[in-house]
Amino acid sequence: MGGVTVATTAGLVPDRVATEERTLDGPHGDLRVRVYQVPDGVTRVGGLVWAHGGGFMHGDLDMPEADLVARWLAARGVAVVSVDYALCTPIDWNDPSASVGTGGVRFPVAHDELAFAFRWAVTAGLGAPAGTWSLGGASAGGNLAAGVSLRLRDDATAAPPSGTQRTPRTVVLAYPVVHDGLPTPSPELAEKIAALPEGRDFPPHVVRAMNDNYLGHRRGSESPYAFPGGADLRGLPPTFVLNSDHDALRSSGEACAAELAAAGVDVLLVREDGTYHGHLNQPDDPGCARSLARIAAWLTTDSLVGTAHEPPTP
Repeated sequence: MGGVTVATTAGLVPDRVATEERTLDGPHGDLRVRVYQVPDGVTRVGGLVWAHGGGFMHGDLDMPEADLVARWLAARGVAVVSVDYALCTPIDWNDPSASVGTGGVRFPVAHDELAFAFRWAVTAGLGAPAGTWSLGGASAGGNLAAGVSLRLRDDATAAPPSGTQRTPRTVVLAYPVVHDGLPTPSPELAEKIAALPEGRDFPPHVVRAMNDNYLGHRRGSESPYAFPGGADLRGLPPTFVLNSDHDALRSSGEACAAELAAAGVDVLLVREDGTYHGHLNQPDDPGCARSLARIAAWLTTDSLVGTAHEPPTP
């Protein structure tokens, strides 16, 4: 993949990327988005609706995983809509079960908001060529992007043809957690997980508490849009799964890629060597720049991307 080996995030020229804050009348009230415009003189090649990570309960539009990703891509011809979706109440790790109740923000609030933002972006006249909008996210945002791509596929399959883009051209999932319970890691990954320092691991009880907090009272009756891993993935757009190397959540990203391929979806799977979970949030890590260049190549190089194949019969 030419041009992918980039040593640092220098050269972004962030002052050339104009941003605009907008507040949309979203499905659950005000929904803030930040639009990153392609600079003058740069060819506009596509659009991306992007969701940051943070375990469904942390993160904002200013973190590198949101702002740096968006600026990097906009400087390379991709208009970006970064979505400030509603966050769950943070977990009390002294008593995780106390965080799981019937109140507060739970699924499907953030899911609904990302779906709304995508539908808004494709008709908002933001400068991306028609039909070129993709959808993506990192970590918990990757979960949201995967679930929304499934929902958009289903809605498009059930509705009459329309001239408006209704499904993403492609999907970008950066170190996503798309399974309610983490799949069993490979021996290679298990060895790396065992060597992770404290604070970088995601043991099963932590992932369970995070997912319970997201689902709340819907546990046991959740939609496949909440955790699409294991669902019917036929007919989804071409998907780029970008995993961190030393990351327990990689088992979900790898299983997701395998499930997509088994469903006949065109998929690219990359493990960024030497990185830890959340490496797009670590600008000084050379793996961050390499991954940004990979995402940019995916979104701007037609020869890397396949096509959306036949969807399931409604």
